[in-house]
Amino acid sequence: MAALRLGPLLRHVDWETGGAATVWVETDRPCTAEVRCADGAGGSTHTFQIAGHHYALVSVTGLTPGSATAYEVLLDGRPVWPLPDSSFPPSTITTPALAGPGRTAPGLRVTFGSCRQAAPPAGRHGPHGADALDTLAARLAADPNAERPDLLLLLGDQVYADALSRETRQWIAARRDLRDPPGAQVADYEEYTRLYYESWLDPEIRWLLSTVPSLHIFDDHDVIDDWNTSAAWLAEMRATPWWRERVLSGLMSYWVYQHLGNLSPAELAADGLYQEVRKDPDGTDALRAFASAADADPATARWSYRRDFGRTRLLMVDTRAARVLAEDRRAMLDPTEEQWLRENALDGHGAYDHLLIGSSLPWLMPPLIHDAETWNAALCRGERGPRWARIGENLRRRSDLEHWPAFPASFAALTDLIEEVGTGPRAPATVCVLSGDVHHAYVAEPRIPSTARVFQLTCSPVHNSIHTVVKWGFRLGWSRTGRWLGRGFSLHGRTGRPPVNWRRTGGPWFGNQLMTLALSGRTARLRLDQAHKKRQGPARLTTVLDRELTAAE
Repeated sequence: MAALRLGPLLRHVDWETGGAATVWVETDRPCTAEVRCADGAGGSTHTFQIAGHHYALVSVTGLTPGSATAYEVLLDGRPVWPLPDSSFPPSTITTPALAGPGRTAPGLRVTFGSCRQAAPPAGRHGPHGADALDTLAARLAADPNAERPDLLLLLGDQVYADALSRETRQWIAARRDLRDPPGAQVADYEEYTRLYYESWLDPEIRWLLSTVPSLHIFDDHDVIDDWNTSAAWLAEMRATPWWRERVLSGLMSYWVYQHLGNLSPAELAADGLYQEVRKDPDGTDALRAFASAADADPATARWSYRRDFGRTRLLMVDTRAARVLAEDRRAMLDPTEEQWLRENALDGHGAYDHLLIGSSLPWLMPPLIHDAETWNAALCRGERGPRWARIGENLRRRSDLEHWPAFPASFAALTDLIEEVGTGPRAPATVCVLSGDVHHAYVAEPRIPSTARVFQLTCSPVHNSIHTVVKWGFRLGWSRTGRWLGRGFSLHGRTGRPPVNWRRTGGPWFGNQLMTLALSGRTARLRLDQAHKKRQGPARLTTVLDRELTAAE
């Protein structure tokens, strides 16, 4: 009999009709996976195979708009979810109420963050403190009336291929010699599956992902720290004997475990690779060929995507695989990706009240770090000669100088696009860039003559930690002293002043945390919750910020 290995994960919920959703599962053998809802809605599909593993993305139809219906998962007609004797509430699919005559468009609650290393097994305290996502799940499970997010936005580093838990190191050591490269890091697809099992089989996380829709994008640790930092970095990695298998396995596993669920049923139906993988008895070769092409030429694959939630638009942007790394035309996004972002931001301009740009890497950084990254980019492209270029490349890798400011033309282009979208009578109420990566949280606002309120909202980590020295470095980066030091970098690199000024209006906050953005009509409210573990009792979420973003200052 077929068994459920991982999942279910509730992924896409249709906000246009309110009647459809997708549910992802992994099984232990080929079978027919079925989702059956309490109100009669449902769907089924046969599994597909990748590298000896079996998966299904079930399209659920017939849902009632504005309802929350419990569902179960069946494999070859046998119920496998909910788990027997589960203490968690039933997994549900919640659909939005549709706007219409006399009815306002539904609001949207988005909870987001990044950088989550798997929590240690129950009964063991790990080095990173309480897991914010675990803690959110426990709170929602304990209180059926608690306010739930409509969407979880996971902004990168969902798994850490280069920083393994003790248990995963032991598991890998049983299948290969850790003295051989890449050592105590993930080497292939099978080892990637172990990361997802470790992270998503956590009971609280498993239940949470089964009942709250989630959208994902990768960041560097999903493949390796500093992934695609520079052309020189990439050349060195490609010269190693283990890198090709690592990057192809990373892209393949991301496509299966994370990317597919980002797509709507219509997009899945039009996706040639998905149809080929489902048609073939074994889709491994087709997916591997796709990953190889994507690694060789970023323009052959698009990991970015768009979602419309009533009058809120989300544009999730790939800031890792879509880069142009040649120093003479260095860009965060290749030309086709930049055009995609522009077209989707301007498409139907005036038809949405809020624009969310999901970028794993922040657009607006602490000013000192911004100036240091822009200075470093100038050194690396040779503005101060070959010796400084070598120094710059070394600094870039050692100090992770690879955010939007490290791609000055891309930073300016994104700034111009945000100002264009946010200006004029058809402008949305807010334009928010949602980011993670930097292991602290903050709110920043640019000084641009826009009609919309514009925010950089950064939240990380969900479950990780930061060295005290780095913490003080971020504090310095936001300070007046940091701004003064940044001007010194600008003078040495001959970079001039940034094309926009900005100020920090919240934070920095350090700890395991999640931000929630509540959007209703043309209003927006932001909350930041931090997870705290007390000596007695379970970890709890504590609200450290609750602020109306659209209120006049």
